[in-house]
Amino acid sequence: MANFYNDNKNLKFHLSHPLMKKIVALKENDYADYGKYDYAPQDFEDAFDSYDKVLEIVGEICGDIIDPNAESVDQEGPQIVNNEVIYARGTQENHDALTQAGVVGMSLPRKYDGLNFSMVPYVMAAELVSRADGGFANIWGLQDCAETIHEFASEEQKMEYLPRFNKGATAAMDLTEPDAGSDLQAVMLKAHYDEAKGTWILNGVKRFITNGDADVALVLARSEDGTKDGRGLSMFVYDRKHMAVTVRRIENKLGIKGSPTCELVFKDAPAELVGSRKMGLIKYVMSLMNGARLGVGAQSVGIAEAAYREAESYAKERAQFGSAIIKFPAVYEMLANMKAKLDASRSLLYETTRFVDVYKCYTHLSEERKLEKEERNEMKKYSRLSDGFTPLLKGTTSEYCNQIAYDSLQIHGGSGYMKDYPIERLYRDARITNIYEGTTQLQVVAAIRAVTTGAYLNQMREYAQGDFIPELEHIKKELVVMTDQYEAAVKRVVEVKDAEEGNDFLDFHARRLVEMAANIIMTYLLMNDTTRDASFRKSTELFFKMAKAQNLERAAVIETSEAKDLDLYRY
Repeated sequence: MANFYNDNKNLKFHLSHPLMKKIVALKENDYADYGKYDYAPQDFEDAFDSYDKVLEIVGEICGDIIDPNAESVDQEGPQIVNNEVIYARGTQENHDALTQAGVVGMSLPRKYDGLNFSMVPYVMAAELVSRADGGFANIWGLQDCAETIHEFASEEQKMEYLPRFNKGATAAMDLTEPDAGSDLQAVMLKAHYDEAKGTWILNGVKRFITNGDADVALVLARSEDGTKDGRGLSMFVYDRKHMAVTVRRIENKLGIKGSPTCELVFKDAPAELVGSRKMGLIKYVMSLMNGARLGVGAQSVGIAEAAYREAESYAKERAQFGSAIIKFPAVYEMLANMKAKLDASRSLLYETTRFVDVYKCYTHLSEERKLEKEERNEMKKYSRLSDGFTPLLKGTTSEYCNQIAYDSLQIHGGSGYMKDYPIERLYRDARITNIYEGTTQLQVVAAIRAVTTGAYLNQMREYAQGDFIPELEHIKKELVVMTDQYEAAVKRVVEVKDAEEGNDFLDFHARRLVEMAANIIMTYLLMNDTTRDASFRKSTELFFKMAKAQNLERAAVIETSEAKDLDLYRY
């Protein structure tokens, strides 16, 4: 009997971060629900105990049901029967188990039959599910659509749709189209208001829609005639009960095969407007995508955790030349670096989630009462941090997930290339993480603003003011130098960009700058972890060595680069 929560002490470590007391107090509005609901906590200890016990339940389901089902789900996959997506047997069993446990919609308020959990345990549950089956994590993770409905829909819509999640309703975000992938401003699915029917009607095609036949779908559509950009797009909620959408096909993918990726045809499909017209892309999708970035960050860490464990286990068991291969420097170096990247990824995941938690809590509180000046300032601060850290998280953890899966398969050697071992599936599942919900290149586009505005630099300076154990003093001194090096690299790129009156030079070096920032920030986070728990010391030391070497290389490239050098790369 496996429990994926109890067998990983690092999860409870991050769950017990000092900022959680503030987050839980905000989320519970000073425990106002106590006495109104028999499962509402009376204080932080009570809330933490609930988080802990629910994650134990999720961990048990992951270890005993979802993980054992993963291989058969990968082989069987979903299918279309009578215009309905039918999950693989194991997928349906997974979903039923989590629904019966009452953990779907766990972050929603209790008035909508949710558990009113903060984002941290919700994201932690997503990591657990992802470790068990990266493909099923998409079906689980799309309940985040409920957060968008909660944040922007009318109270009538909230009461209509949100309680359904606890009963097992599935969700989808119908955004992309054949000619509108990353460029969502090009969305052309048509929405018009039918006066006679008193409802909005949707017509058009959506493509690459994860869990496309879901019960509740958020649909991005063009509501304003004659427009061709984002200002003409609105957000709608479509209820599957109308049966006005044809599932044209399920894509045959490299990985995450249990997750149905569909092409959909909307034909006179009735839908409800969410929020205000014209704000679909500008406001609502951006919020939805921030949630998706957190979700893919959790998925990346979960898959990376599974891949690392497979590599470590195989290396201990596989003997060559009379010794277990884990004794060979070439192998134990790979494993140690994998673990350092995994620990750094998880630290960034939960730091980002805490920022989002505080921001969301203040946002919801502001709808109930006027915030004090200090609260408004904090909301703005954490909003900026959330905007800067979510693309950093998604871009970095997904790249590390791919690297860890690659190295894990390499440690398996020829056996890893066969379907006899889980790493073959994990390797395929990992590959999508740095593609969907915005490729790494697009995450850099989103993150570069936090580079040029100084948001990352300010946060580095704030981390530098922290108290660390004496054993880390040498790293802290080096990080101060690395931060100055990063600041100088940013200054040079911006100066050349301004002199050339174009953004190409900035765009060309954007990934280098973002990766330099990530390396410094993640090293600080690991130092904080080590100060709280000495078991992170090894990962901190190793990650710092990698970060320092990488930043030196990136800084050297920037320092010796001129605008005219871009001509060498242009086509």
